[in-house]
Amino acid sequence: MSKLRLGVNIDHVATVRNARGEGYPDPVRAAEMALAAGADGVTAHLREDRRHISDADIDALAVICRRRGRPLNFEMAVTAEMEAIALAHKPHAACLVPERREEVTTEGGLDVAGGHNRIAPVVQRLADAGIRVSCFIDADLTQVAASRAAGAAVVELHTGAYCQAVRERSPEATHLLENLKAAASEAHRLGLEVHAGHGIDYETVKAVAAIPEVMELNIGHFLIGEAIFIGLGPAIQRMRALMDEARAPANSAPEFAKSYSK
Repeated sequence: MSKLRLGVNIDHVATVRNARGEGYPDPVRAAEMALAAGADGVTAHLREDRRHISDADIDALAVICRRRGRPLNFEMAVTAEMEAIALAHKPHAACLVPERREEVTTEGGLDVAGGHNRIAPVVQRLADAGIRVSCFIDADLTQVAASRAAGAAVVELHTGAYCQAVRERSPEATHLLENLKAAASEAHRLGLEVHAGHGIDYETVKAVAAIPEVMELNIGHFLIGEAIFIGLGPAIQRMRALMDEARAPANSAPEFAKSYSK
């Protein structure tokens, strides 16, 4: 298998900063440390209510990622405001996510099938600007096909339900993992690159990383939490090692193209 990329989401460094209204801890510093520790890119979600990442953070993250030649993955709701920000900064990638102000975190995948007429034009405008667009979806074959029809280049599979089932020792975990595998296979068949993320920790990462079609994991909350105890660099390095272990067998899948070129 090809090497799996790791994108580190630094949103919750900003959550801690904003809890006291101070200028620290600095999520941009966290991004630089993540890249130094082996992350392949940085992910940040600018929410409508600015509960963690701020506009100034996006400004600074775009600069450092461009300077270091690493991708910035801009998570965004499908709104005119977020589209304008993405078009102004032109990050490497934009991941379209559902967003409800009352949710604690993203609670499910984007309904691309139900929102095609609203989503497809946004995908087209972002893609025309050279931004690689992904849709954050549940592991559902209908949503995979809808993402392809909307013009996305990538789907990111929501792994939250699977990871929670593993932590709860639920027998449903096996079924949820099979759904992820089936969605990844279908997405690859349709010509989409496959990413995965949400809720992944040390216990759950290897099963997701072993899915051969998955090319990138985006992990944030767990790594920021673990950094409290062991430091951000060591937390990322351990996650990277587990991902590499999961991809170590070289006899089960063809090499998938991987490029950060737009």
